[in-house]
Amino acid sequence: MSFLIYIGLIILIPLFAQMKVKRAYKKYSKVPSSSGMTGAQVARRILDQNGLYDVTVEEVGGTLSDHYDPRSKTVRLSSANYHGHSVAGAAVAAHEVGHAMQDAENYAPLKIRSSLVPVASFGSNFSWILILIGIFAQISGLLLLGIVFMAGAVLFQLVTLPVEFNASSRAMEQIVSVGVIRNNEERETKKVLDAAALTYVAAALVAVLELVRLILIYTGMTSDE
Repeated sequence: MSFLIYIGLIILIPLFAQMKVKRAYKKYSKVPSSSGMTGAQVARRILDQNGLYDVTVEEVGGTLSDHYDPRSKTVRLSSANYHGHSVAGAAVAAHEVGHAMQDAENYAPLKIRSSLVPVASFGSNFSWILILIGIFAQISGLLLLGIVFMAGAVLFQLVTLPVEFNASSRAMEQIVSVGVIRNNEERETKKVLDAAALTYVAAALVAVLELVRLILIYTGMTSDE
């Protein structure tokens, strides 16, 4: 029974977070910002205000596929946010510019996260092979190795939290200071950013829970040997 509750939690927590961000984005993507600026214009204005003239702003396909690419120094905005004039679009654009500002300032958590990308990618893709073999074949050494690799992926999730929260904080500060939003739009913008942040919190929580569960399985296995 407890295992079923656990499985339910690790499924429902991310689903709840995704539902919150989609609901907030859908609602406020229909609310035009008082400035009337598109997401692309918002991103460009904040970048220029902070002297980041070398960072480009590009349109990318998909929905909520917005991101900052530190390799090419490019803020990429999904079509709806790139061309749209909504509060949600302004919030997302400002958030991605927040990452560009972090990159320009060599923000420590961002540098740490970037260095963990290969570890996280390898851990996410390879750790479960070792874990499953270790559990079914009752080979504690393989299970432990899988847990170590998985811990790298979990660490990446945890380091992501301050990076994303800081980018959202910068976004709020910047869109207010450059006059993109006014008055009650601050509350609406914060709801979009908070909902997006919840997805990272949910991902980190699920990763930590799964890591703890595997550690308990390993300790139980070694105590029986």
